[in-house]
Formats: sequence, structure tokens, C-alpha cells
Amino acid sequence: MKPHFHKVPIKSQNSFSIRHERESSFGTVWHYHPELELHYLIKGSGVRFIGDNISNFSDGELILLGENLPHTWRTEGEAANSAVEVIIIHFLPDCLGGDLLTLPEAYLIPKLYEKAKKGLVIKGEAREKIITLMRSTVQAENLDRLISLLTILKILTETNETDTITSAHAFYKSNDSETLRLNKVYAYTLANYKNPIALQDVAAIANLGVTSFCRYFKLMTKKTYNDFLVEIRISHACRFLIEDSLTIEIICFECGFNNISNFYRHFKNVTNMTPLEYKRKYLFKNTPEGNKLVDEVKTF
Repeated sequence: MKPHFHKVPIKSQNSFSIRHERESSFGTVWHYHPELELHYLIKGSGVRFIGDNISNFSDGELILLGENLPHTWRTEGEAANSAVEVIIIHFLPDCLGGDLLTLPEAYLIPKLYEKAKKGLVIKGEAREKIITLMRSTVQAENLDRLISLLTILKILTETNETDTITSAHAFYKSNDSETLRLNKVYAYTLANYKNPIALQDVAAIANLGVTSFCRYFKLMTKKTYNDFLVEIRISHACRFLIEDSLTIEIICFECGFNNISNFYRHFKNVTNMTPLEYKRKYLFKNTPEGNKLVDEVKTF
């Protein structure tokens, strides 16, 4: 998809922006900007689109996005009626002075910026330290603001507690009409993924014939619409599996798949795991009684 350029508001008296926001929902525009973005989600859930990745988001997630990496967060369903709360830092690569990046002591910072072009999820102890710093930086002034940002960068350059989000960081600029058209397709898909979606219907949303729409969507997103729809459905299935409140069979139909074998095939293609393997991996990783709980996992 071609993203829309976004002008990040940074006050003239500040070298970077930090905002603590409480909103009814995130904006829906697929966009990019030259500033890096450190995004701490205090409250909210839904689906995020970063580069070529489609994943769920939920409370507590901390992400670093590199310059010009397209992204958007979308709440939907019940989550759309709940407020979201975030702390976001936007900063240009040279916001602390271009000479800083050439200093021998700072050689790790350009390497971090390059890694961030694919997006990074920050985890573990590094995540906890950075969240604490972000909260204090919201109220910081003058040199304290700069010291906080440098400290955050120091933690990010030294940690291995990160996961890469995207497989590539190429992007394409778009005009306003293309952005509007593709956002309509996104919105329609998120609202209707549980139901059968005919290509004729989604093509009509884009004001195109079916053949033209298929060519257009593949050109813009580098994937077919069917692949995109499957990724949306599997993303929601992953959330249901983690919540562990529904059987796999019910999850299959809740996410818009018409039979269980079709669901298993698509789930394995997208995640390289079966639904049960995905649930087991999550339980091992996130519960103190992992082995015991895995034996108690309910299947259909």
C-alpha cells in the first residue's frame, strides 16, 4: 500500500516531540514521516499495520519505528468504543546534532537507526527501563529532556531484547486520492472480515472493476487482496488463541474461515505453526506453570 506523508508537529523551541495522549481511537491514515517514532501503548487493542506486517496490538506494547516506515494502528469491534492511551516520542535522526552521530562513542546509534527501519518491538528489562524514562520525560524540561532521550537511545543500542517487525523497509509515496481509496478498503475489510467478502464488493468500495482492483491492490501492497484478508483473519485468530476462552473450532468460524482444514492450512502458512503450537508457545513464554498449562490446553 502507498502510504501518506504525515507532518509531525514539533514545537520550534524543542528538538523532539513527546506526547501523552488519551483519545477515543487512533487515526486511520496509513502514513510515514522522516522522524523515528518510539510508541508506548498504555491502553488499547486492535490491529496494527507496519510495513508489510499485520499484527495485533494490546496494552503495554513498546515499539520503535525507523524513519519513513509506513504504519497505522486501528481499533475495531468492541475495542473501537474504548479509549486508547499512548506516550509517543518523535525525533529526527540528527535532532541532537549531526555531529553526534559521527562521534566514536556514538557509533552504535546509526546502527540502531538502521535496524529501526524494519521496526522493533522492545521487550524485557529494556522495555521496563524505557517506559519509566518515557513517563518522566513527558514532564521534563530543558537539558533533562535531552538527557532522557540520550539515555533511552543508550538502552536501545545496548539491548538484544528486540524483535524485528517487517521483512522489508521499502515504501512508496502516494497522493491523497490513493490514500483515501486504500484506507476505505482497509476499513471495509476490518469491519467485515468475519463474513464472506466477495471481490466484487471490495472492488466496488474502491470504485474499480474486479480485474482492475486486483491489479491495483497487488501493485500498491505487493500482495493479493485474498492474502491480505487471510492475514487479517489469522491476526484475529492469534488474539483469540492467546485469550484462551474459545475452542479452535469456534475461533475458525469467528475469524471468517468456512472450514477447519482451510483454517489450519492458512494459519500454518502465515505463522509457520499450527494453532495449537501457537498457543503452546504463548503459554510456555507467558505463564510460570508453562509445562503444566500446555497439558491442559483445550482443543476442539
